[in-house]
Amino acid sequence: MPPTPIETEALETYERFVALRDEIDAGRARWAQAADFFTEDAAYIDPAWGRIEGREGIRAFFEQSMAGLTGYGWSTPENWTMASGHRVVSQWDQVLGEKRGGEPWMVAGLSILYYAGDGLFCYSHDMLNMTHIGQTMRDMEWQPPAEFNMPPRNPNRDISLPAAWAHLDPTRAKKTV
Repeated sequence: MPPTPIETEALETYERFVALRDEIDAGRARWAQAADFFTEDAAYIDPAWGRIEGREGIRAFFEQSMAGLTGYGWSTPENWTMASGHRVVSQWDQVLGEKRGGEPWMVAGLSILYYAGDGLFCYSHDMLNMTHIGQTMRDMEWQPPAEFNMPPRNPNRDISLPAAWAHLDPTRAKKTV
């Protein structure tokens, strides 16, 4: 079945996001620019940093969380992407550097995004096995550079869609008791 118009638009927008991410990994763009792909009221869920809200919060998060990683061998090559309605799912690798023989230190990741239209996402949820990340960092004897920032100790773990976008997936709407 061919993709619907919204799926095509969502995939094209995500392809532009990945192209920018590749430019960031190559040092030709900054993480702050990636926030421009999100609505003013978007939510971004990171496995270490938790829930980040709003475009400007996401912009600050990208800059703070990637300091000491981007430019130090970390990158995020994309493997595959699919869309179903407003939802985009992608599988990528978190490359943490290279082993002595040139093979990458790598952990698989997955993202679920919701497309709001007009070239913007209202939600992104990145998933990584943090135990695998920790084991890999120990195995590679990783030492954080001076500009590295630790994630918060007790991040917000709310994974609900922003209220204005809950209609895109009622199963992700915030439940109140």
